[in-house]
Amino acid sequence: MVTNDTDDVDKAIIHALQGDARNMSSGDIAERTGVSDSTVRKRIQRLESEEVIKGYTAEVDYQRSGFPLRMLLYCTAPIPERGEHITEILDIDGVVSVQELVTGSENLLVTAVGESDSDITPVAQELLDMGLTVTDEVLVRSHETTPFEGFETGGERQE
Repeated sequence: MVTNDTDDVDKAIIHALQGDARNMSSGDIAERTGVSDSTVRKRIQRLESEEVIKGYTAEVDYQRSGFPLRMLLYCTAPIPERGEHITEILDIDGVVSVQELVTGSENLLVTAVGESDSDITPVAQELLDMGLTVTDEVLVRSHETTPFEGFETGGERQE
């Protein structure tokens, strides 16, 4: 279910969880937002049931964990079919994410990791075997993320 009823409390909860979901208790979030602990827990449950919050994942440094290669593969699929390939692509060994792109000639961005070129090359071949065109391959040196500031509320920002 898609809603646009995300208020400042929801945004503060999302921002806090984006920053450090593992170490952020509902009590910590309640202190930041000025609402009760039970309100935060109910809001999180609602945001999860509405799939605004789709899950909690570990941010992995693949290089430090023994997989130094991170490759972005830009692919082109027929527009009506691009979304249909996502599950199949995610099943390829080494693939860690797929993004559906809606502008430009490339309309799928596949991220794969591996120890060596021999781990990445089969990914590209499997994409080709699916009928996709691999238009570009980019080797990534580093990848960092930050919480989206659009979820930060005026009273919560801490410098």
